[in-house]
Amino acid sequence: MSIPKGVNVGMSELKRKFLWTFLLLAVYRVGVHLPIPGVNGSALADFFANAKNTLFGLFDMFSGGGLMNLSIFALGIMPYISASIILQLLTVVSPELKRLSKEEGAAGRKKITQYTRYGTVLIALVQGLGIAVGVESMSSPTGAPVVYAPGWAFRLVTVLTLTAGTVFVMWLGEKITERGIGNGISLIICAGIVAGLPSGIGKSYRLFAAGDVSLFIILFIVILMAAVLVGIVYMERAQRRIPIHYAKRMVGRKMYGGQTSHLPLRINTAGVIPPIFASSILMFPATVANFSQAEFLSGMANYFRPDSVLYNLCFVGLIVFFCFFYTAIVFDPKDIAENLKKQGAFVPGIRPGFKTNEYIDSVLTRLTLWGALYISGVCVLPMILMLQFNTPFYYGGTSLLIVVGVSMDTMSQVQSHLISGRYDGLLAKARIKGRRD
Repeated sequence: MSIPKGVNVGMSELKRKFLWTFLLLAVYRVGVHLPIPGVNGSALADFFANAKNTLFGLFDMFSGGGLMNLSIFALGIMPYISASIILQLLTVVSPELKRLSKEEGAAGRKKITQYTRYGTVLIALVQGLGIAVGVESMSSPTGAPVVYAPGWAFRLVTVLTLTAGTVFVMWLGEKITERGIGNGISLIICAGIVAGLPSGIGKSYRLFAAGDVSLFIILFIVILMAAVLVGIVYMERAQRRIPIHYAKRMVGRKMYGGQTSHLPLRINTAGVIPPIFASSILMFPATVANFSQAEFLSGMANYFRPDSVLYNLCFVGLIVFFCFFYTAIVFDPKDIAENLKKQGAFVPGIRPGFKTNEYIDSVLTRLTLWGALYISGVCVLPMILMLQFNTPFYYGGTSLLIVVGVSMDTMSQVQSHLISGRYDGLLAKARIKGRRD
């Protein structure tokens, strides 16, 4: 008796997908350590040692350390993310883009993807030129210049190198999505964040060995980290399910409808976009102050230090604002109410149409408020840990939300793939049994 081919095909295909994912991520991590020509590496490292609380530190996190090395992947995938967000915002105000995303189906989505790629190249060119000009004015605390030979030759090489690197990273992300497992763009960002974890653990061990951190503090932080991780997983999976009933209707001699379903509303609809936007705005004064000798800019940068009360209050306020703003863009209760009315569906006890719109909007508003408070707590947590317990690494915030979210999505795809493989195996066994009978 031969073994059905469908039984093992799921696992073998899953192994192949994992292999492709790890190989492509390895290519990305190698490129992060390849610097562009004409840069003084030691002077650049000294400069970034004093610029961690600026936009450079935020962008360096998303590029996986590529910006600190000024590598060919210094821009990372950020231009692609920026282009995607811009296209998403324009879809709300542009009837043509809205028609492409909703009415044209796969062809429309393909066109929007093409626009996103063009926008990625344009943003990469602009950011590459800005980095080239900015790097020329940088110097280490000892006065050593970061660029050996400033000028348009260096700027042109830097712009072309960084743009090509961004396009290549975008291609790697699409290939991971196509041949590997999980969302390639998200996995690239996650890999860059996780790459900094070993250095943080090593620094913690050195502090413990030197006696700067007690064993009690380390145990408390580990327990707190585990509790925060469980809390994030719980909140990311939490949702409010609004019951939906479908009215019965006659089509010919058959009765259709009468079914019951639900409309899931997530607590964190906006994802990680609000803390990214809020951090970018608040870190802007400190970034500008690094390139200027003006006293008022230095004073403003001091007021907006990440360990200041003003910074954290503004940070929480901006996160709450962007949570509501981005949720209003990606989720329209009016469209949901109209679609339910067209399908003959209704919320029990709520009249279809305008009343359903009001009800969904009120539920979504309450959920968004709790989601905004949850994101604010996670993002403020690192500053509390650093100030109160002198933790040597950055635990929490946007990076932890991204890692947990990407891990959950990837595991969901793995489980779906395994279930699909088992289903194919059962079908193969049934076909063989049928032939024998």
